[in-house]
This record gives sequence, structure tokens and C-alpha cells, in this order.
Amino acid sequence: MHRIDALDTVLLAVAAGTLALLLSRRLRVNGLWRATVTPLASIIGSGFLVVVPLLGHTVGGFAFFAMALVVALAYAIGAAVRFNIRHVEPLLAVKGEAPRLLVRVEAAGDLALALAYFVSVTFYLRLLSAFVLRGLAFDEHSLLAEVLTTGLLLFIGTTGAVRGLAALERLEVLSVSVKLAIIGSLLVGWTVHDVRILGTFRQAIPPGEWEGVETLRLLAGVLLVVQGFETSRYLGEEYEPSVRVRTMRWAQLLAGAIYLTFVGLCLPSLKELPPRVDETAIIDLAGEVAGVLPLLLVLAATMSQFSAAVADTVGAAGLLSEGALGRLRLPTRKGYLLVSLVGVVLVWTANVFEIVALASRAFALYYALQCLSGLLATGPRLQGARLWLVRAGLLTLGLVLCGVVVFAIPAG
Repeated sequence: MHRIDALDTVLLAVAAGTLALLLSRRLRVNGLWRATVTPLASIIGSGFLVVVPLLGHTVGGFAFFAMALVVALAYAIGAAVRFNIRHVEPLLAVKGEAPRLLVRVEAAGDLALALAYFVSVTFYLRLLSAFVLRGLAFDEHSLLAEVLTTGLLLFIGTTGAVRGLAALERLEVLSVSVKLAIIGSLLVGWTVHDVRILGTFRQAIPPGEWEGVETLRLLAGVLLVVQGFETSRYLGEEYEPSVRVRTMRWAQLLAGAIYLTFVGLCLPSLKELPPRVDETAIIDLAGEVAGVLPLLLVLAATMSQFSAAVADTVGAAGLLSEGALGRLRLPTRKGYLLVSLVGVVLVWTANVFEIVALASRAFALYYALQCLSGLLATGPRLQGARLWLVRAGLLTLGLVLCGVVVFAIPAG
């Protein structure tokens, strides 16, 4: 059994101090922070566990630069979504003002996103159940996993149906706060580890690897690891457009900084990765940094799945209330319950780990349709050189995302 040493004590203190700060009343009652938590919870989901071993196996020492490329592309997609909050939403808000094609594109995108959310919520909670059961020394592939996942789905759906968005946000704030506190401790621990090997840091980094088209396909799949920022688009009932634009940007920048810092710090540890990609590999690597980190990472993983599931439930319910199912518009609280009930059906009738690849492509399709919506809304609101610059950017981004839909190898 591992004895707690000085570094373990420091890391536990860092986690506790960060958690106290994040759960302080000043932040809890801050509307901007609450609006930031929903997209942030979804962006830093299961991807945080798999991105280091995945990039390590895919590009080796080029992992940091590959992550920077993924973060930059994700931020560009977020900019497209923010453009639509400012320019597409006002057109859709006035009956008869939006072009018919724009309305149809938005409806198609909403349907693709809603279907992706249904699957992703179930996937996140099924993964959470596996972590919990593994931690308790139960078989994560047993019937108990389906029972636990069903209970979690019904808990989230019922909480949303009875107590609304505010209650779900409180659950998000708690889970995201715990997760960020542990991430802070993890980054401190890995920094200490890297300082200790400072003299051999560069020599410890494995050589970069690039296998042409196959590498591009994998990196396209990594893009979907950092999805989730689009949930801000569907919080219109609670927050003004300017608030959603600002907090989505904050969530992307914070999540991007966390991913880049983490991948950069882990570069010397990539040589210790097992031969095959395994989502638990990062936990094994963390054990080499500090004895307390594996336990903290399991807790962070559990919180990641829960907070991401809640965030996507909020997003799906928002879509259903805005008519993702055509003329059928469900009140948001009923939407929460429907998402959980569909998830229960998926748990007991489908292999979620097989259809999650389809959900990943559905996210990319949604983003491509968002680019098309932006193109259709540029004419009346932009003029001159800015009009053509925005159009060129949206068209290029949309084509890239179409490539992701067709060629990406999903990751996370």
C-alpha cells in the first residue's frame, strides 16, 4: 500500500484549496460562471482521459502541436457557433424573416445534434458506471453496470423535470468544481515531476510520428474529444446572447489551456505508454508521478462523465424545446425526462460503444450545418470585405468538417 509522502500531501492540499475556491459563494452565485460551466463540463469530458495516450500513440513527440491544431480548429468552430448566436438567432426569432432554406438547415442540424446528445449522454454515464464498479472491485461489464446507468439516467432526468435547469446547473457546478480541482492538482504534480527531470526533459520526449492520411483521420477524431461548447447555443431561455457568446469563449479558452498544458507536461511520460491505446493508461502514468494521483484521477473521471452527461442533457432538452423534432416542441423540463428515458432504452437494447462512432460523426455534421447556416445569414448583416472574409472562413471550415464526417476515426 502506498504511503502518503510530502508531494501527495501538497497535491491533496492543492485539490482541497482549489475546490474550496470553486465552491465559494462568490462563484456559486455568479451568473457568468454558471453559464460557463455547462459548455466547460462537456468540453472536458471523457476526452481528458484518452487524449494523452491517443496522441502519444498517434503522433508521439508531436502530441503538443497536434493538440494545438485540434484546439485551434475547435475554437474556429466555436466562433462559427457564436456568429450564429449573434446573427442567425435574431432571424429565426422573427417569424417569416429567415429564409426558408436557413430554417430547414437549422432544423436538420438540430435533429443531428439531438440524436448525438441522446447517445452521448448514455455513453458518458455507462462509462461512469464502469469506473465506479471498477473502483469497487466489481465487474464493469456485468448486469449491475446497466442497472447503475439506468439509475443515473433517471436521476438526472427526474431532477431536471422536477426542479429545472437551476438544479441541473448546481449538479454541474459541483461535479465540474471537483474535476477542475483534481486537474489543478494533477498539473501541479506533473510540473514537479518534469522539474525533477529538467536536465533530461528533451531527451525523454519520444520522436514525432506521422503516418500521412491515417494520422489526419485520427486527429479529425480527436477534434470531437473537445466538442461540447455548442451547448451555449441552447441556453437562450436563461441567458442573453451576449452572455452565451462570452461564456462559450471563456469555456473554450480555459478548456484549451488545460488540454495544452496537460499534453505538454505529459510529453516525457509518453515512452511509458502501453503498446495499445487504453483509457486507463493515463492513470498508470499518473501513478509514476505521485501515488495519490491515480485515485484522484478515477474520481475526476467519474465527475467528468457525470458533468458531461448533465451538460448534454441540458443541450438536448433545449433543442427539443426549440423544435428539433419538427412541429413537436416539448417544454424543457419534459425534454430532460425524455432524454433520460431514451437513454434507458439505449442502455438495455443497444451497444452504446458501437453507435458512439455514429454520434461523433453527427456532431461533426451539426457543426458543418452550423457553417452553412452562418453562410445563409451573412448577406443582410455584413458588408464589403468583412462579408467575403466571413463567407470564405465559414465555407472552408464547413468543407473541413464534411471531411471529418466522412473520414474521421472517432476518439473519446
